[in-house]
Amino acid sequence: MNVTTCIKTRRSIRKYKPVPVAHSVIDSIVSAASYSPSWNNTQITRFIAIEDSSILDTISNDFTPSFNANIIRQAPVLMAVTFVKGQCGFERDGSYITKKGDHWQMFDAGIACQTFCLAAKEQGLGTVIMGIFDEDGIADLLHIPEDQELAALIALGYPDIDPAPPVRKTLEELLQYR
Repeated sequence: MNVTTCIKTRRSIRKYKPVPVAHSVIDSIVSAASYSPSWNNTQITRFIAIEDSSILDTISNDFTPSFNANIIRQAPVLMAVTFVKGQCGFERDGSYITKKGDHWQMFDAGIACQTFCLAAKEQGLGTVIMGIFDEDGIADLLHIPEDQELAALIALGYPDIDPAPPVRKTLEELLQYR
């Protein structure tokens, strides 16, 4: 599959087949995502693959709203995406380089999430990135180190739906030349 086809056909998948995802496939996807660009090549993004049903139940029952919990309950894998804090957007003396301050780290994590999702699509898997959850509760449950922050959750599995592409904005709405 070429890159443009992958980008244009990837959809947010919210319904999955009850089929496990092989660790070798997850390894391949994370390996591809490791090539995501990052601030000064800091490579701050980390992934936790959650397959344990008791952990998934706790996350869906206690730490996510119902619309995300319904997705998590039937996805065979939930990826917790974290980033190492305090490494992006800084000079060596700790001062910020841009007005974005430490917000740049979310940008790097976002690039890695999208790269992860495209690599999953190439493997025949579906994903949906979720951003609404109890960050502190999940961080405690997963024992995320203090130097990391939870950025997103990504459901991962074999799609049980094939959603149509949404209407896209026109090129004229998206692009300006000056």
